[in-house]
Amino acid sequence: MNVARVVGSAVTGVLLLAAGSARAQEHYTEGPVWECSAYRTEPDQFNAYMKWLRNQFIPTAQEAKKQGLVLDTKIFVQTPREPTDWDVSICSLYPSFGKALDYDKGDDDRYKAIAAKQYKTPDEDKQREQMKPRLALRKFLGTSFLREVNLRPPGAAPK
Repeated sequence: MNVARVVGSAVTGVLLLAAGSARAQEHYTEGPVWECSAYRTEPDQFNAYMKWLRNQFIPTAQEAKKQGLVLDTKIFVQTPREPTDWDVSICSLYPSFGKALDYDKGDDDRYKAIAAKQYKTPDEDKQREQMKPRLALRKFLGTSFLREVNLRPPGAAPK
């Protein structure tokens, strides 16, 4: 096979992928990204966990939002249908997958400063010790990243 055919095949493949991607987005535009962590509270610990979230998590989440580290934070609850279902999901909203997933030392330093203020010590081992009681209240099930999309109105052409 000659070089021209290989290059031609590669270009054709890229164009077909790009066309498919553009076509897939003809119905919506991409929005921000939610990072959602799911938990199952231990029996009879739901209210204790909510209290911990109110007193420990919410102040740090509010400060992170104020400093522009996240766009928003939400807590979702549901009645589990089976033993492996979550009952509490903690979600943070980021402007992009990059902001949600990529390490940034400046952001990490700001999160550390927020934690130092909340737990009244810059010592991360002492902070972990203060956060440890929450581990007995719930079990971590996993984290999902969800892209928010905005549907185009009927008849609207893609931009």
